[in-house]
Amino acid sequence: MMEQSLTVLVSRLLAHRVIPRSDALARRALLDDAFRAELDQRLAAVGLRLVENPYAEHIAVALLPAMTEPVFGSGEAWLNNNLGLPRDGVALLVIVWALIILPKRERQISRVEAGREGQHDMFGAQKPLETGDTVSVGISEDALYADFGKQLGGRTRFAANLGRLVNLGFLNRRNKWLEEGPMLDLMIDYAALAPRIIEGALADVLGRRQALLQEAAAATAPAVETDNSQVENA
Repeated sequence: MMEQSLTVLVSRLLAHRVIPRSDALARRALLDDAFRAELDQRLAAVGLRLVENPYAEHIAVALLPAMTEPVFGSGEAWLNNNLGLPRDGVALLVIVWALIILPKRERQISRVEAGREGQHDMFGAQKPLETGDTVSVGISEDALYADFGKQLGGRTRFAANLGRLVNLGFLNRRNKWLEEGPMLDLMIDYAALAPRIIEGALADVLGRRQALLQEAAAATAPAVETDNSQVENA
């Protein structure tokens, strides 16, 4: 029975690229230690590893680090092109990751901590993390272009790279609204990239953007309060 389940799971991972964590076989891979050990062994035999984290809604497979150079080449040839992305495409990927995943992770962690503070049952720590629309908020395509489009090659390059990210599963795109795709929180190492963004140059850019939004909100607040007072006086 385990043999068949392992074969089906590996085949589905290769065919579909991602599988929801809620899937029965995916859950078994995450909860059954013996099943996971056999799965890891099978994947490693062909140079692959299971990719998952408790904050993501899906699981997937990726190359083992030792296989990256033999598969994609040596030197710098594979660094920005193992997904067919040009350098400005990689830059766009990092930006959308920072705008979507960093706030999502902050919401997830804050809700876990709030739950622990008010948790009285002994199994509270075992409850699954919140994922999906309740914690992952999208971004406007037009706002993204207004902030970063010119630095990323202009409208044509921006649109082409955005299309690549959608096709690769990093983003979902609906009516010029961009949402997290199944690969966005899986294929980028949060522990490695988050400090570089939070403490690096992009942090300054994102910080200025947030400051502008806060200034705009502050500027409209008095007008709203005035309107409310006029309604009350009427």
